[in-house]
Formats: sequence, C-alpha cells, structure tokens
Amino acid sequence: MALTQNYKLNVIQWYPGHIAKAEKNLKEQLKRVDVVLEVRDARIPLATHHPQIEEWVGSKTRLLVINRLDMISPQVRSLWADWFKRQGEVAFFTNAQQGQGVTAVLKAAQAAGVELNNRRRDRGMLPRPVRAVVIGFPNVGKSALINRLLGKRVVESAARPGVTRQLRWVRISDQLELLDAPGVIPLKLEDQEAALKLAICDDIGEASYDNQLVAAELVNVLNYLQDVATNLLPKKPLQARYELDSSPHTGEAYLHALAEHRYSGDVERTARHLLTDYRKGFMGEIPLELPPN
Repeated sequence: MALTQNYKLNVIQWYPGHIAKAEKNLKEQLKRVDVVLEVRDARIPLATHHPQIEEWVGSKTRLLVINRLDMISPQVRSLWADWFKRQGEVAFFTNAQQGQGVTAVLKAAQAAGVELNNRRRDRGMLPRPVRAVVIGFPNVGKSALINRLLGKRVVESAARPGVTRQLRWVRISDQLELLDAPGVIPLKLEDQEAALKLAICDDIGEASYDNQLVAAELVNVLNYLQDVATNLLPKKPLQARYELDSSPHTGEAYLHALAEHRYSGDVERTARHLLTDYRKGFMGEIPLELPPN
C-alpha cells in the first residue's frame, strides 16, 4: 500500500526509559527461564513481532500467543493459523480479558515443564517448577493473560501501554512460575508502516504520534483492505458507523469531511473518536494485517 507523503515526514519513535531498563533486566532474567510466551496483537500479528525475540529465546521453548481474538473474525483467525503453521509455528489464539483459549496455553507451558523435568531427572537432578516469561509489545494483553493463567488478578492490567514497569515473578502453581515483564519495543522502529499500525491499535505510547495523522492512516488502511479483501471485513465499516462513505476520500480528506459532518469541524476530536471506536471494536472485527500472499 502506498504511503502518503505526510506519513514519510512524520516519524514515529518511542523508547521510554522504563522500557530500556526493563529490557536490560529481562535479558538477565532470561538466563533463568525455560519457556517464553510471546504475546502478539491479533489485529497486527506481524507488526507486534519483536525483531530480537529469536535472539533472546535461543533454544528455549517459545509459545506464540495471538491475543485479542475477539477483534478478528473466525475466518481471519483461520487464515493466520494456517499461515503460522506453514512457517512451522503453532499459534495459540486467546482473548485474555474473557479467558478464551488460555487453558490451552497453560497446558502447553506445563507440557514444556514435564519435558524439562524429565531431562533433569535423567541427569540425576530434582524436579522444579517450570519458569516461564511473558514477552510482547506494550498493551498486547500480557498482564491480562497472567491474571487468567493464575485465576485471579495479581498484576495490574489496563488498556494503555506502559502499565507494567518492573519485572516480577508470580507463582501460578507447583509446576509453573511466571515472570511478568514490561512491554518491550525495538530501540528504533525501522518499519514506519508497522509503527503506524502500533499507534492505531494503541500498542505504543500516545506521546509518540499525532492523532490526526494516525486516524487518517487508519482510514487509508481500511479503504485499502476494503478493496483487496472485501469478504474478510465488515461492509463499509466507516459508512456504517458514521453515515459517511470513506471510499471516495483519502484518509486526510475523510477526516476533515467527517469533522464537518459529525463534530462541528473539530478535526482533532474526530481523530480521537475514530481511533477510540476502532480500538474498542465499535466498527466490527477488523484486522489491519492479513497473512502475506
């Protein structure tokens, strides 16, 4: 999809101090970890993949958790499941807020623990709880997942990036200990198209972007997906929501037209409403990424 000139001029970068510190601590703790649960956002499973995760994980068991299952349709979920399978990966789809799919993640983590303790026993060592860590971008649902795995609220969870600021171990059971880590993000966001998607989905700090630019790009992405994957999206979601068709407009033009149509010409308020409505699922089940090819 072609990028607007405006988009090229506005670079999204976000690397707050607490993330830099947490990443350093995380690398230290990873030496003690047996299993890594990598959590991604179902709307943007490629944009929420940290490029250094393979390097950090090494030979450890990694479970791929695609959270926010409720934000995509069963058809899109199936496409992603098949695509990951072709890449040699099993994807566990969850809605951590409601608990859907979490039991399968727990069983897979415990199975990895059984394997670990079998190897320890073979070397004449005593069994111990498996140590797992939950890693992912800010606000993809890591804390909500931990609370569901534990069956009660033990870590703070909120619909905004940057709530978890320190690493802490949580005992899930006699078999499993979990490390809750703050969201990690690359030092430099090289892929600005992915960075915009992080901003649209609220998986990056609000200080890093301009609401109007990001809302306009949301409209551009929706128009593009409507053209190339009509059967995978709700029909004309913006027209259904605001009674104003987006297809004749660029994102920026639609933002101004919608401001006049609904919000007394207030473009900033319009941008905030658009982003909030998308993030809360008020436009329907809309992914911003589909499997390559």
